[in-house]
Amino acid sequence: MQDSTMTEEQARPAQRTTSDLARAAVSGWLGTAMEFMDFQLYSLAAAIVFNKLFFPDVSPAIGLIAAMATYGVGYVARLAGAVYFGRMGDRIGRKKVLYLTILLMGASTTLIGALPTYSAIGIAAPILLVALRLVQGFGAGAEIAGATVLLAEYAPVRRRGLVSSLVSLGTNSGTLAASGLWALLLGVLSEEQLLSWGWRLPFLLSFALMLFAFWLRRGLKESPVFAERADVVDGVALRRDEVESAIAEADDHRGDVLAAGVRQRKGKAFFLALGLRFGQAGNSGLVQTFLVGYIATNLAVGKTVPTDAIMYGSLLGFVTVPLIGLLGDRFGRRVLYLTLTVLTMAAAFPAMLLITSGSTPGVLIGMVLALNVGVLGLFSLESVTMAELFGARSRFTQLALAKEIGGILATAIGPVLAATLTAVTGSWWPIAAMLVVYSLITFVSALLSPETRGRDLVRLEDAA
Repeated sequence: MQDSTMTEEQARPAQRTTSDLARAAVSGWLGTAMEFMDFQLYSLAAAIVFNKLFFPDVSPAIGLIAAMATYGVGYVARLAGAVYFGRMGDRIGRKKVLYLTILLMGASTTLIGALPTYSAIGIAAPILLVALRLVQGFGAGAEIAGATVLLAEYAPVRRRGLVSSLVSLGTNSGTLAASGLWALLLGVLSEEQLLSWGWRLPFLLSFALMLFAFWLRRGLKESPVFAERADVVDGVALRRDEVESAIAEADDHRGDVLAAGVRQRKGKAFFLALGLRFGQAGNSGLVQTFLVGYIATNLAVGKTVPTDAIMYGSLLGFVTVPLIGLLGDRFGRRVLYLTLTVLTMAAAFPAMLLITSGSTPGVLIGMVLALNVGVLGLFSLESVTMAELFGARSRFTQLALAKEIGGILATAIGPVLAATLTAVTGSWWPIAAMLVVYSLITFVSALLSPETRGRDLVRLEDAA
């Protein structure tokens, strides 16, 4: 196989103006911000109020587990969305899919804010909540994958890590917005006001954001990599039988390009990407979802402390994320993956000691440290590395599946498992142990992965 490192001119086959890049960057950032704001609104609501509003007839511990389970079912729907929209994105282009995903996410999130609660309609309330969570997840299953692919394929090769990190900044922006809204609600409303109407406001406000994101994407041009793919004719990718015919009829160069992408055995790059995803996804579910409820339920600190910690950590993330993107462009992806995972494993138990110390400064420092090193730093790398691992022919589908399967195995199941283990053991150590295990999986995957920095994204075959 020839050297995959290309010059900027070779790796950018179709030119886009600075204005096109800026619109793609803002569109990708905003859509991802909206996705993560929606999901963080839900996860915080699940940790703070949904156990009381939708599961009031059980003990607090069981209510928290049930609320975490409703959070987790969205990841099952995300997998279905990844399959459906991922194949669509590889077949007809990236931007058309991004119209649909933003509408599904925005509409379902808004409707969650209008739901009647258990006290009004009984068991139908949690059933409707789960149904809307499924719709929300179906749309979100391809949103972040689409934004990741779009930005990586638009970016200048020497700044691909930095530009792609905007996806991670979008997740950070969404997390910050959701955490800020919840911190505000918890700070100014009484518990009665919060449970009666205050919890609805963040969900209803997402409607305006959906309209703006949809308007912004109307003028977005297709990815230059998709436009220049060897198997794309008139804006639609060829079917396998059409590709085989094209290989037979093409000149030597085009035939070689098509054959390399279509006949390569798939699988290795996918499982490497899945392993790289595991650390970030698992750590995110523990830090940004489970610990918020755990701290509020088990520690004698102010009710706003966990949401404040997520907010402060997200603010610091506006430095962490682009810095990691720049360092990845300078030194490569693998060395940073190895460094961040080792730091996360080394800090897991000390961070949990700080968080469970019962002091507000300890909670804040431990949460901010865990969020930036074990979640946001890894996410910045993930945004570009997974796009570079896959070939152009199936990049959208494979990237979406790796993200969502990793999300189900780690982010969705993790909080439920953590809630169960801490309830059984009566201790915090399972949380630290899970942080170590998730990070170790990513460490091993990074060791086995090729260096992808500078890879030509028009190539149809995977990097491994």
